[in-house]
Amino acid sequence: MSTTTEKARGPRKAGAAPSPATGGSRGRKPSMGVQNAAGWLFSTPFLVLFTVFMAFPILATLVMSFTDFGLRNVTRPWEANFIGFENYVNLFGDEKFLKSLFNTGYFVVVGVPLTIGIGLVVAVLLNNGIDRARTFFRVGFYAPVVTTIVAVAVVWRFVLDPSDGLIAGLFSEVGWTAPDFLGSETLAMPSLIVMAVWRNVGTVMVLFIAGLQAIPTEVREAAKLDGASVWQEFRGITVPLLRPTLLYATVITTIGYLNVFEEPFVMTQGGPSDSTLTVSLNMYREGFNFFHMGYASAMAYVLFVVIMGITVLQLRLLKDNTK
Repeated sequence: MSTTTEKARGPRKAGAAPSPATGGSRGRKPSMGVQNAAGWLFSTPFLVLFTVFMAFPILATLVMSFTDFGLRNVTRPWEANFIGFENYVNLFGDEKFLKSLFNTGYFVVVGVPLTIGIGLVVAVLLNNGIDRARTFFRVGFYAPVVTTIVAVAVVWRFVLDPSDGLIAGLFSEVGWTAPDFLGSETLAMPSLIVMAVWRNVGTVMVLFIAGLQAIPTEVREAAKLDGASVWQEFRGITVPLLRPTLLYATVITTIGYLNVFEEPFVMTQGGPSDSTLTVSLNMYREGFNFFHMGYASAMAYVLFVVIMGITVLQLRLLKDNTK
């Protein structure tokens, strides 16, 4: 009887969905709502930490920059008075802030090209010109990057000491007197720039080595067969193909130099005569030494706007050339 019934129904078509009685619904995928809920659940710890320690402080300092918090013996944020753009207006009438803004620009304009240029030269030499002990030189150039900046600044402060420093000792061997690098208004900022370049060349070098190794060897071989010199190959092939890497290295180096703080804080305390006072160091003083929190918050957002503007400008200028 059952055989006759099966014949009457006919053979089951290939690919036909199994009936609910056979348990075919067990393989059904969860709905998009369930998947999204699971994703949000796994993201919750990060979102909580980000909101508490990043988003809320950023929003709080933005609101604080429009108040007199800390300026008029206001020690509780909720007691601060809203003063609009008064902090921002006062900033651009503050000679010390304008001086720190100029010093930061000086640090960036001189330091970034030196860091990028020296890093590119070192990367090319290590990638092509030096075969033996290549790993040793790479580690040597990159070692300052992984060393604590405070330790590096302390060591450089002793190196530049005019009485007992390394440079003073070398000068005394030839009968000269070493200048006071960190005590001179003219030499203090160049000394900080030299130290910053020495420390950050390793990062730029690694980026450029990665970019150089991504350039096809066939392109260089074709240029050599066409009679291109080393300089022509570097200018016409290497640099254009390195533009994406150059863009990234320039942007991150510029952002880092605009936020320079540890070098003047450890080595010069902003002196002499505010010749090495940067925006970040000035912001730290106003906020934590004088407790002018609203004023310091306004400084922070002015620096943020400067960084954002320079970054967008660099992206436009360099990215257009990569097309």
